[in-house]
Amino acid sequence: MATVKNILDTKGKEIFTITPGTTVYHALELMVEKNVSALLVMENDQLAGIFTERDYARKVVLKGKSSKETAIGDIMTSRLITVSSASSIDECMELMTGKYIRHLPVVDEGKLSGIISIGDVVRTIIQEQKAIIGHMEQYIAGQ
Repeated sequence: MATVKNILDTKGKEIFTITPGTTVYHALELMVEKNVSALLVMENDQLAGIFTERDYARKVVLKGKSSKETAIGDIMTSRLITVSSASSIDECMELMTGKYIRHLPVVDEGKLSGIISIGDVVRTIIQEQKAIIGHMEQYIAGQ
């Protein structure tokens, strides 16, 4: 059974972060530059929150706020759901679908290790299923 560690080993552990004082506009520029839909918010080397495209749409655009004047700390999601490298992919899928979230920060022994997305989880599940089907086909064919 695959774990979060397997995903991080494959995709890498690169993490893009901002601080609570970063403007929403600057965060959006970074998201475009790095082609990501979420940034982790760090304060004093501690994970303080996450800023996602959904946060932008719901807490800036629909509220009529200015992205050049609004600080990330004012709109970030601070109640984080995290997983560890040892968490199973099934656990992650259950959390993501049950809580309607698309990103999970990975925290090991109190330190940020990475971030995984729903796309990472789905891709891993598909790969596992293809492998199982391949093994079953070989078994049925008598190989």
